[in-house]
Amino acid sequence: MDNNDIDLQNAKLAYTIIQSLLQANESLSDLLVVMAHALDEDVTKALTLTGEWQKYLESKRELEVTKEQIEKFTAVLKGLENA
Repeated sequence: MDNNDIDLQNAKLAYTIIQSLLQANESLSDLLVVMAHALDEDVTKALTLTGEWQKYLESKRELEVTKEQIEKFTAVLKGLENA
């Protein structure tokens, strides 16, 4: 990303939005863990066989790529702050 592609104010706004979405996703994941502990084994097994569960797992895998992209974005943001 070229430093001229985004100004500092918009970069900070984008970073804030991204962080908020990631925190919401992490909170949801934590909630799912707590809920899974409250379910019996048969219900948990049935839940993990659903298409919704597979979509959730795929989104978690995609977040790993997103984390790398955020690191690059953060580096650009720091460059803008130092410019």
